[in-house]
Amino acid sequence: MKRFHVHVAVEDLASSTRFYSALFGTPPTVEKSDYAKWMLDDPRINFAISKRGSKQGVNHLGFQVDSSDELAALQSQHEAAELSMFNEGNTQCCYAQSTKHWLMDPQGVAWEMYHSMGEIKTYNGEHEAATPATSTSACCSPTDNAGAPSATQTVAAKPPTGQCSTACCAAPVVA
Repeated sequence: MKRFHVHVAVEDLASSTRFYSALFGTPPTVEKSDYAKWMLDDPRINFAISKRGSKQGVNHLGFQVDSSDELAALQSQHEAAELSMFNEGNTQCCYAQSTKHWLMDPQGVAWEMYHSMGEIKTYNGEHEAATPATSTSACCSPTDNAGAPSATQTVAAKPPTGQCSTACCAAPVVA
């Protein structure tokens, strides 16, 4: 079953956490010094906020699926429709170990399709010594990278990097 995903970059995490906790009527499921996430069942959504985006506002949208088979089915659907796709493969991003691919809609909105296999201790798997104040990586959205595919490009699969940082969204190979 799919869960709708929204990631919003915020300026003031504490005030945004208070606002969204009041809006949803529950505290975050995951709360870190630079990130908060609500896993809601009504509506079924994975809503995340962070101080990691380069600009405030909606960072990306997506679907979180429950299995690798569901993710493969989505990828096949997107390939058959000849949608622009960036296959990130296995990666660490936003305190989670995931397999994912990205799409870009005609307006340039990034869509993340992913299956999470577990949590990780640090944002994007960075070394424990890296703190939010000293780290420069943002969540790996193709919109954070000038080399991301446009809505009209078909993108070949890129070998998984195992590390989600701005490097993992480097210019993809265009087929």
